[in-house]
Amino acid sequence: MEKRKSIVCTTQNRADDIYATSAQRVESKEFWRWGLDNNLPEALALLSRRSTAHRRILNDKADYISGKGFNYDCSIPLLGNIVERVNGEGESLRQVLNKLAFDKSLFGNAFLEVVTDDKHSFLSLYHQDATLCRVAKGSDHIILHHDWTHFRASEAHSLPLYPRFERHADGTLRSIIHYKDYEPMFTHYGVPQYIAGMNVSAIAYKTDRWNIARLDNSFQLSGVMMIDNAVDSEAEAASLARLAEQRFAGKPGQVMFIIRDESSDDNSRFIPIEAHNDGDWKALHDQATTDIVVAHSWFRSLSGLDYSTGFSAERILHEYEVALNTIILGEQSELLEPIVRAIGEILAIDCSSLEIINRPPTRSKPIYMKVWEARKADGLDYDESDERQQLYLSEITKYNLKSIG
Repeated sequence: MEKRKSIVCTTQNRADDIYATSAQRVESKEFWRWGLDNNLPEALALLSRRSTAHRRILNDKADYISGKGFNYDCSIPLLGNIVERVNGEGESLRQVLNKLAFDKSLFGNAFLEVVTDDKHSFLSLYHQDATLCRVAKGSDHIILHHDWTHFRASEAHSLPLYPRFERHADGTLRSIIHYKDYEPMFTHYGVPQYIAGMNVSAIAYKTDRWNIARLDNSFQLSGVMMIDNAVDSEAEAASLARLAEQRFAGKPGQVMFIIRDESSDDNSRFIPIEAHNDGDWKALHDQATTDIVVAHSWFRSLSGLDYSTGFSAERILHEYEVALNTIILGEQSELLEPIVRAIGEILAIDCSSLEIINRPPTRSKPIYMKVWEARKADGLDYDESDERQQLYLSEITKYNLKSIG
């Protein structure tokens, strides 16, 4: 009788590809690809949902950039109406601005739809999900489609770039504003600021996933499983290995199953592979987290990364001031300028008073101090007899809260 040969089948537990994009090159005469396979926005969105530190920074940047509301001239009621309710969905201007800030931080691109009519009797502003938008080949329109992996021109609709408008079936005039972060060699789409940190975001995600896998596997070791069993083909061996993997392999790491000819004595056994690299994994995760913060041009204390070592209000306020003057104010200006322009041109009202309210995440002075006392504490000129400086800081905060839309 011919002796059956041993068949070795290897199975490996791997983290899913966090970018989840195919290598297939997409060509179209209707739009410019966003990424090689036109799925870069989906990959970036998936990464943001899997990397903890990366997501926290995105959330915080969007919150700081959108501020705490708006100050505006209360003698212009129409401007107040826009701040309080900017579209038919009942969203405030701050809510729309927050979504734009998040998209721009995540994708390096953001899209704002502008809606009015022939008489310019109203203005509505709608945030459009950046993953649904692509730049048309003429670079004068934005095409919106619900599923870019199965694009059908009949299911898509386009909007002209502001200040051009086009009439839609409901009689409204519509346009769209495209925000994008500049990057050399990229013309049609912006590139997120953290582009150099995408790989370290992936490292942080994978180290988190590895730790979860160890817990799921009760910290069992990986190794080689040798099984005595008679098999007639590689397909049968692979099927047997998959069944064993589902029941016994666990995670993390690699489990090699060796399917051998059965004999009178069952020699099935597991040979563990020991690895003492916990310290290396922790150092790798900590370094990846630090690199994520650097890639975002952000600050650790504003993302809650150092709270475990102590809460320093002074450091938080200092880093907030730096972030405000180097990042936040610039992003606010970039997002708000087209909005102010659209409001002024369509409704013909003065928007120069419209400004975002910025407030630090923690207070350096108690709210029961008077203004002159606070100015004195900061080393500024003060006048105890000035009625305005007799106000308590709590009263100023209360006034600002009333102005929030």
